[in-house]
Amino acid sequence: MRILVVEDDPVLSDGLKVGLGLYGATLDIVASCADGHAALAADEFDALVLDLMLPDGSGLDLLAALRSRGDRTPVLLLTALDEVADRIKGLDAGADDYLGKPFDLEELAARVRAIGRRNEGRASPQASYNGVTLNPARLTVTVSGTCIGLSRREFAVLAALMDRPGTVVSKSDLEAKLYGWQEEVESNTVEVHVHKLRTKIGRTKIETLRGIGYRMRLAAP
Repeated sequence: MRILVVEDDPVLSDGLKVGLGLYGATLDIVASCADGHAALAADEFDALVLDLMLPDGSGLDLLAALRSRGDRTPVLLLTALDEVADRIKGLDAGADDYLGKPFDLEELAARVRAIGRRNEGRASPQASYNGVTLNPARLTVTVSGTCIGLSRREFAVLAALMDRPGTVVSKSDLEAKLYGWQEEVESNTVEVHVHKLRTKIGRTKIETLRGIGYRMRLAAP
């Protein structure tokens, strides 16, 4: 899950990057409305965690601009403005959820997963497909009932494929799920992770479409 955080407190931002990273998320962080606009115009994100009180304006203005152009990126407002009137205003402006500061990291992670799941049209907290079950909350994967150990990035690749089962996901889209702006991407990193996944979950479960990308196979051949 790739998340954009718009937050001007560097200590909090660093904590979110480490903390949500433990749940398998890849975070990109900016500290102003202007940088938030630029990031959202340049890339796609699975979720946006947005502060309201930013140095160059209100996060609500960024949210309004996002919704006015039809962008449905799930948005969680994370702010010290936590009165009932503030929450109502934020939700009515187009936010999917609202969490006041201070907050519990596990609750934040669960809320981000929930808004992402709703955006994908999934009711279940788990994703199951062709004998593979993935639990984002517990970071576990089972194949035909047997638990399989995956690295964080292997898990992220599998989650991206299972978010859209049967749909081709390009190599560049998978790289975006794995690495933030400041991380160097090796040329064959996706191929390596897919190879390891096939070894662990079954070689026939992930299909390669050369020059296009990868997808979860509809059924075993």
